[in-house]
Amino acid sequence: MPSTSTAPATSTLDTAEQIIRLGNRFSDAKALLTAVDLDVFGVLRENPGTAEEIRERLDVAGRGLPDMLHLLTALGLLDHIDGRFHNSPSAAKYLIRGTDDYIGGFLQRSNRNLYPAWGKLSEALRTGRPQAVGNFDLVVADPRLLRQFIGMMDGLTQVLGPQLVAAYDFAPHGTVLDVGGCRGNLLSKVLGANPGLTGTVFDLPQMEPFFDELMTETGLTGRAAFHGGNFFEDPLPRANLVNLGHVLHDWDPVQRKELVAKAYAAVNPGGTLLIYDRMLDDEPEHVENLVISLDMLLVTDGGSEYTVTEVKEHAAAAGCRDITEQPLGAYDTLVICRKP
Repeated sequence: MPSTSTAPATSTLDTAEQIIRLGNRFSDAKALLTAVDLDVFGVLRENPGTAEEIRERLDVAGRGLPDMLHLLTALGLLDHIDGRFHNSPSAAKYLIRGTDDYIGGFLQRSNRNLYPAWGKLSEALRTGRPQAVGNFDLVVADPRLLRQFIGMMDGLTQVLGPQLVAAYDFAPHGTVLDVGGCRGNLLSKVLGANPGLTGTVFDLPQMEPFFDELMTETGLTGRAAFHGGNFFEDPLPRANLVNLGHVLHDWDPVQRKELVAKAYAAVNPGGTLLIYDRMLDDEPEHVENLVISLDMLLVTDGGSEYTVTEVKEHAAAAGCRDITEQPLGAYDTLVICRKP
């Protein structure tokens, strides 16, 4: 059965010019990633400015900056009105550091990690080996790198959290376990929308100080707990609802099957296992999800996106007989596994 994702397939390329433009589209992405890195949108938050005023605020040399600002305008990220550059409504909503809807952490990870790795795609395809620093032990051992990773995860869950809350009714479950839930940003969205719930994040022990920090900020300390461990080696806490989101694509098919079985076993009788990811069709055609699957080639030892058929087979092998699926947001698919 194909994925239920509603993401568009690739556009038609009819001319040489269109193909050349596709080959240069990395420049659009790098303009956005660089603007986030320089905090262009932050310096324009309160005060729109001319190119010269923005140059002074950013403390850059200036050559090329007008073209950069006009490119960001052409891409829909800035507005140019009476000689002054303003944030577009979408940039003002999503690209201002420190705001609730900020997704720049994900883009900063793309700039530092994925963009260089994609430059080595040929080598990855020849060898099957990742092309970015993928040793997560090094990341969790360095608080600076770990906070960068957490910023990336927060950027993702800022979008997915509200979508998941809208797509599924958590309220009847009472207890929620988010496996691989990082510092609990997604869990905080679920608990915030469902006052009767309590929740637990299971992740590596190094995440706990960042979890405590967020729960204090959100006022959820009494309703949320952190359980440190390695989900391949340690038992999972039990809950009425277990969430496994954007985790399985980090691992190979054998490991995915093991994790689904372990997560399903942690669901209390009558409860539910939720699995969501950028899943592929049996005949893949959605550009965004195929790109993410290649991301996994570039940054993990065995990860990839996977089909709904595969994850359903893993759930059935774990003993689940009531499995449904539905779209989640623009690109994800949500698989719902109910336990008798």
